Amino acid sequence: MKPNGQSTVFGRRKEPHTVIIARGNEIRHFTIRPWLAAFIGSALAAIAIGYLLATSYLVLRDDLIGATTARQARMQQAYEDRISALRAQVDRITSRQLLDQQLMETKVSELLARQTQLSQRHGRLGPILERAENEVGDVPAASDAPAKPDAEITGSLSQAPTYSVASLSAGDTRPFSLWSTRSDPLDNETAADRADKLFVSINASLKAIESQQLTRITTLADNAYRNADAISQALQAAGLPVDAELDKNDVGGPLVPLDSSMIFDSKVKELDEALDALDQVKKEARKLPLTNPAPGRAVTSPFGVRTDPILGTAALHTGMDFRAPIGMPAKVTAAGVVTKAGWNGGYGRMIEVDHGNGFSTRYGHLSEIDVTVGQKLAAGDVIGKTGSSGRSTGPHLHYEVRHNGEAVDPLRFLAVGKKVAQYL
Repeated sequence: MKPNGQSTVFGRRKEPHTVIIARGNEIRHFTIRPWLAAFIGSALAAIAIGYLLATSYLVLRDDLIGATTARQARMQQAYEDRISALRAQVDRITSRQLLDQQLMETKVSELLARQTQLSQRHGRLGPILERAENEVGDVPAASDAPAKPDAEITGSLSQAPTYSVASLSAGDTRPFSLWSTRSDPLDNETAADRADKLFVSINASLKAIESQQLTRITTLADNAYRNADAISQALQAAGLPVDAELDKNDVGGPLVPLDSSMIFDSKVKELDEALDALDQVKKEARKLPLTNPAPGRAVTSPFGVRTDPILGTAALHTGMDFRAPIGMPAKVTAAGVVTKAGWNGGYGRMIEVDHGNGFSTRYGHLSEIDVTVGQKLAAGDVIGKTGSSGRSTGPHLHYEVRHNGEAVDPLRFLAVGKKVAQYL
């Protein structure tokens, strides 16, 4: 047996290496085994060889570093391009939203302006429609086709719907030139598309209301002119005076297009002029004794030559006799002023009323007189009661119409009055 700590290499004894470290009174020693030294040396050698090989590879393969750098540069450029594209898309979306907002504000402003305009028009139409109702009324126009009642016209104009643009969620009709904010077809309908359709619908409704207003105003004006023409023609056909000028055929001038407000103002002015003309004709007609002094009563003796009921000889009858019992109210046939009221020879108790323009009426054989000279009367006022006073063979109403003091046939006035009564 060999002593511990000794080894034999090729027949020689070799001691292990010992490292002694002394520090002050402290002494330490380490024994380095051969296999450990071999392992550490091998590891250091491998690391050195690997470092040298890697350095040589990297030096020899410089193109690999360039390729890596280029790849990183391309990736960075791609990311930058992507970021730029996304930023541009965000800018486009933002710009589109701003444009949609501006268009929405423009549409809302236009709708508010149109609604305000229609409200103002309705305010203007109120008095003139009330006047048209009083002047034209429900009387059909003097044409083959009957006119629509004024109540229907008034209702159509006054029931204009009011739209609330505050409730809005998000063909090109002037002046609404920006109605469409979507020119490209979309697969799915967006809120903006629904808003576009809503705006178009409201605009169409407002245009329809405006068109209906103009149509109704035009219809009223035409009916007023037709009624005035009918009254004027009836008076002229009977040889009665009429001063209203209604000729609208002699016109001319250059064509100047009008906008909506000018058309409306023109139509309202035309209606106002038509109502003025109708009112003037009505005033002229109401001055004439056109109503029947004894409606529903039979005529016992017309105007003209007849056999005198007392003498039996031919004589001129200057008026018309209506069968009437004693005490029936006698009414004046037109507005005027009483010029005579009392006993007048063969007339018995008689009342004479001056209607102006040389026209006057007489009411004879009355049993009672209820007016005084100088008293102003309206058409239909009771002036007395029928009877048989004066040169009379029985109770009746003697009625005369005189023009400039000369007796004329009352039947001509009554016939005209029957024609124009529906217009008055």
